[in-house]
Amino acid sequence: MSIQIKEICCIGAGYVGGPTMAVIAHHCPHININVVDLNEKRIKDWNDSDLSRLPIFEPGLRELIIKSRGINLHFSTQIEEKLRFADMIFISVNTPTKTKGIGAGQASDLKWVEASARQISRYAKDKAIVVEKSTLPVRTAQTIKQILEAPKRDLINDTSKLKSFFVLSNPEFLSEGTAINDLENPDRVLIGGEDNEAINSLIEIYLNWVDKEKILTTNLWSSELSKLISNAFLAQRISSINSFSALCEATGADIRDVSLAIGADKRIGKYFLNSGPGFGGSCFKKDLLNLVYICNHYGLYEVSSYWQKVVDINNWQRKRIAKIIIEKLFGTITGKNIAIFGFAFKANTNDTRESSAISICKELIEEGANLCIYDPKVSKNQIEKDLELDENNRDSSTNQEGSWSFCESIVEAANDADAIVILTEWREFKQINWELLSNVLREPAWLFDTRSIANTKQAKEFGINVWELGNGV
Repeated sequence: MSIQIKEICCIGAGYVGGPTMAVIAHHCPHININVVDLNEKRIKDWNDSDLSRLPIFEPGLRELIIKSRGINLHFSTQIEEKLRFADMIFISVNTPTKTKGIGAGQASDLKWVEASARQISRYAKDKAIVVEKSTLPVRTAQTIKQILEAPKRDLINDTSKLKSFFVLSNPEFLSEGTAINDLENPDRVLIGGEDNEAINSLIEIYLNWVDKEKILTTNLWSSELSKLISNAFLAQRISSINSFSALCEATGADIRDVSLAIGADKRIGKYFLNSGPGFGGSCFKKDLLNLVYICNHYGLYEVSSYWQKVVDINNWQRKRIAKIIIEKLFGTITGKNIAIFGFAFKANTNDTRESSAISICKELIEEGANLCIYDPKVSKNQIEKDLELDENNRDSSTNQEGSWSFCESIVEAANDADAIVILTEWREFKQINWELLSNVLREPAWLFDTRSIANTKQAKEFGINVWELGNGV
């Protein structure tokens, strides 16, 4: 048995909610879907006829929006109205790390989750299915259900109007840059819950395009914790291979050869073995810190210390790269021009949250460098927000000597630069014409390739000094 789903409302129109609902709308034309958000500009961008203004860049997303928007996929700020008719409600809001109070710096701030639960409790209909899509600390579903079913002051004397809800956990396992493909062809779909009817209702939605064998069901707590642990394992692999990149540089080995060799072992596998400037994005660091907090809460101090080290290695890698750049440029970068290629935390996305480029650029600016930043998908406004420094302006409060400017192309960024630093693995950085750039760079010029993607052989042929992450040869 299952509950028939005709209307879905998703609270949160961000990097998870938008793409997820676009895929569901595409495969379930019989279901009307409303994606709601308090951010008026974001909703305006989702509804813009100019699809280049979509708030998220994700390969394949534009095509899905064209097919479904205005038909069975809608974006709105009218949260209360859309909640009233929803049979199923997804909570897909931000859960940032707390910046103050108990657990600051580690625990997740659940204020938006709580606010969503209160809105659902007030406006949604009885027996609606509430689905946790946001990554949440284990046992959050218990808190959500308590808020959902708490008696309202104006209904205490009328029990006939009291409502009950079903709560499910359905964590996302998508990766930005490949989100649509991940949603279309998932390794697994995980659903945690206690009510079989509610679980079956969500299963039936996914069965429109996902094989039944790939749909896993667990209890609520296992589902919530599985998401945190999954991200912890992935982040651990990145920190592990990055730690060995330093060892390769010191010993004369090449991290690419090492990654290929160990990845050939089927017990290890080849994925997430590319060394780089450190992991970024909205999830890994946040979820690791939350896992550390949870372990400490339960007195598992050795476990929390183990996972804290994954974060520490990531931070160390970023600082190590900035230090190497300074050392190679004769120990000082004050007044020197450095071209930054890539600002997003990874290729094929415009997301800069926790991007290694932010911390590395800040370090270089603090040392007095003038940065020329180019990224094919990240806007000038976003870079300005992330660096907390206006373009070409110096922050007198910190006696900062450096500056940055936004560039529209590779050549513009490289013009009169003392060095180029590749921080994001965009395809166009693999195909750079080094002969052309060698004519606009200052001499002696340096290339710092933190992604091991550039044609360094060609760069060397045109007189450019090269440093590659993890290459000690």
